[in-house]
Amino acid sequence: MVKKIDSTKIIYKFSAANKPVEDASPGELVIFETLDCLSGQIKSEKDSISTIDWSLVNGATGPLYVRNAEPGDTLVVEIVDIKVDDRTFILTVPGYGVLSSKKFSSKIKFLEADKYVTKFGSLRIKSNPMVGTIGVAPAYGEVPCGDLGRHGGNMDIPILNAGSKLYLPVSVKGALLALGDLHTVQADGELCVSAAETSGEVLVRVDVIKGKQPRFPLLENRDIVALLAFGNTVDEALKAATETAIEALMFSNNLSFEEAYMLGSLVVNLRINQLVDPKKGVRAEISKDFVKIKDFLTI
Repeated sequence: MVKKIDSTKIIYKFSAANKPVEDASPGELVIFETLDCLSGQIKSEKDSISTIDWSLVNGATGPLYVRNAEPGDTLVVEIVDIKVDDRTFILTVPGYGVLSSKKFSSKIKFLEADKYVTKFGSLRIKSNPMVGTIGVAPAYGEVPCGDLGRHGGNMDIPILNAGSKLYLPVSVKGALLALGDLHTVQADGELCVSAAETSGEVLVRVDVIKGKQPRFPLLENRDIVALLAFGNTVDEALKAATETAIEALMFSNNLSFEEAYMLGSLVVNLRINQLVDPKKGVRAEISKDFVKIKDFLTI
């Protein structure tokens, strides 16, 4: 029987002080039942943004203690399946988003959505269910679930969907995995500050790579390896992603820096995950024809 963590087991900060609510062995399947990014506070389009408790943002279900995961290891989280609820919304908040300096009103819009289609009024958008927030405990202190960093967090990666694998550096025994903040669809950038926000269930398989870690979290799917980087500015994040991507190309293909730098212009796609949090998140996507996950774990 597959273990399930229900949505009453929620954390709002990633921390080694969080007590695990379930455990799993490498290779085991676990279901995470999640709340939406505002923990169910939005009930109708008439609700006021001013009544939202912003301390209850991006709650993550968990944490899960993964046996045999120790500091210095890498936790592998395979997203096997995502089931989204039909209650979905998107909102604007004055002062937030890419156009934060522009004058506009707060607005809540409910969307009709399932795993196939998200309807925005009369417009139909192909759904792409994804996990917005996922991470492990940092080595020291605590990090709000709405932030992102080397531990993961609110990374808002549009391609973190069923069939993908996430590689997270382990900093504490058991890793303490938690996840939430599902979206039925999100474009690169999440430019208005929210996506098609929903609740649901995520089926994952956990595994552990012993004694090796990536510099930044990694994502893998059938076609690509994506290096996930962050920074206080987009330029800072893109530079970090590029430096590590070029090092991986050098290692994987036995190239000089100059050759790998040139190859990067041909095969590394730099993309934006989100632009709306204090730390900006980006990814460097590289075809598996040119790199493998192991090339990043040796850096």
